Amino acid sequence: MSRTLARSLIRGARAMTSIGNTEDHFGAVAILLHWSMAFLIIGLAALGLYMVTLPDVGFNTKKIMLILFHKEFGLLVLVLLAMRLAWRLTHVLPQLVVNLPDWQKIAARFVHLCFYALMFALPITGWLMSSAAGIPVSFFGLFTLPDFLPHDDYLFQRLISIHKWLGYMLILFISVHVGAALMHHFILKDDTLRRMLP
Repeated sequence: MSRTLARSLIRGARAMTSIGNTEDHFGAVAILLHWSMAFLIIGLAALGLYMVTLPDVGFNTKKIMLILFHKEFGLLVLVLLAMRLAWRLTHVLPQLVVNLPDWQKIAARFVHLCFYALMFALPITGWLMSSAAGIPVSFFGLFTLPDFLPHDDYLFQRLISIHKWLGYMLILFISVHVGAALMHHFILKDDTLRRMLP
């Protein structure tokens, strides 16, 4: 076995077992936060798209239960986002792959900033929606969040529209992000996706 291969294997093993980030790979905590949030957000987007197809007439217990789940898991995303931001601000951020064109570097940073903004804005607008509707928001039965707005049906309808369009924007950015990751992995064959895999 050559020294170069041995060094590469050792570096790869360290990257896989490292809790913190390195210059060229995300650590276990960042990877866990990324993938858990990815599955939660995609699930919430799919649930949101499904919920809007359900009728509002009468006492639709199925829709009410789904809305409650949507709210609670949306708040969980907000909690995980705070953890992820704290981790990102206190740990090194792996460098983008070498030889990446400047426009792709700018696009990657722009998409990530938009993700953070949307991951914050969606739970907040959902919380404000519930406040305007006069419906308290519970965090898995552990505690109830305070209402920030008085009961206002007009404002509630406006917030529904804002929340919906933010959701559509998030779905668009998810599609761009996934498409870019797959392009880098299968077509350009670089380490962009591998850096976020255990």
